[in-house]
Amino acid sequence: MKDSINFYRQGDAYGEFSNFYYAPITIDGLEWPTTEHYFQAQKFAHLEDKQYVELVRTSKTPSDAAKLGRKRSFPLRPDWEEIKDDVMRDCVLQKFLQHPDLTKVLLDTGKRYLNEHTRNDRYWADGGDGTGKNMLGIVLMETRAKIANMTPEQIADEVAKARGTAVA
Repeated sequence: MKDSINFYRQGDAYGEFSNFYYAPITIDGLEWPTTEHYFQAQKFAHLEDKQYVELVRTSKTPSDAAKLGRKRSFPLRPDWEEIKDDVMRDCVLQKFLQHPDLTKVLLDTGKRYLNEHTRNDRYWADGGDGTGKNMLGIVLMETRAKIANMTPEQIADEVAKARGTAVA
């Protein structure tokens, strides 16, 4: 695809789009080092004992968080397959709303197709050969469109709500 942007590693061009990119987000009063930390922890948010969620949240690297999220020592929340895309949409939106410098990078991509390019993933990425689902790229393009249509007041309200500081 000619008018597309490929991304994958956080240190490369458009690495800001990676879930491993360090851009802390605050959701429900808790700070998460990366969207990867948040996403992986949500697999276990249904557990009464929040120790494992906290272990994922405080893990040293996004790679460590991903490894913990793939472990099956604890059961995944039963609705995970139904909600995982929305969990990704929520944390990616907050990443860009809470970091105006990243918002600019995202909006500056215009209408270009965003493609997570790696053979390591066929769901969130393109599978390396373009036959994967590229759901992260799709979520990023949805996020770009959503933010482009928001007023500064709406952005401030969304961030305050996520941080748990919204005034009722």
